[in-house]
Amino acid sequence: MFEEILGLPVHVLVIHAVVVFVPLLAVLAIAYVGLPRWRHRLDWAVGILAVAAPLVTFVAVQSGEAFTDALVARGFQGPILDQIFEHSRYGDILFRIVLPLGIVAILLLVATSGHPRVPRLPALVTPVLAVAIVALSAAALVYVYLAGHSGAQAVWSTTL
Repeated sequence: MFEEILGLPVHVLVIHAVVVFVPLLAVLAIAYVGLPRWRHRLDWAVGILAVAAPLVTFVAVQSGEAFTDALVARGFQGPILDQIFEHSRYGDILFRIVLPLGIVAILLLVATSGHPRVPRLPALVTPVLAVAIVALSAAALVYVYLAGHSGAQAVWSTTL
């Protein structure tokens, strides 16, 4: 399922969505926290990205593992395999950051929605969620960079 689409590795295709959706989620979630007047304009985008970013990151990790298995089966070894494993480690960490970021973003959306069905929450909930959003967003931006850079280095250092 995570190996190929029309003869191309799924990983090579889906990483582009990760590179777009994860930073967008991080930046818009921080904007949602820092710009309360704009929340009504950002809530739909944050909600969609809070679901989409972890989903595409999961697919990228799974397809990356399938791609790595295919490369090992072809006989890849040595320093290039070390680079691939480093890239894989960054991707795993990224998923472990983006999933909680998506969950916390949805919780913040619910907590600040003002919907009558949402129970009255303690005053501390929103600031705690806001701090979590900022910390997870910063970590997500760092690890999307590290994963992307290490993956690009693994590809381009062997082809040049």
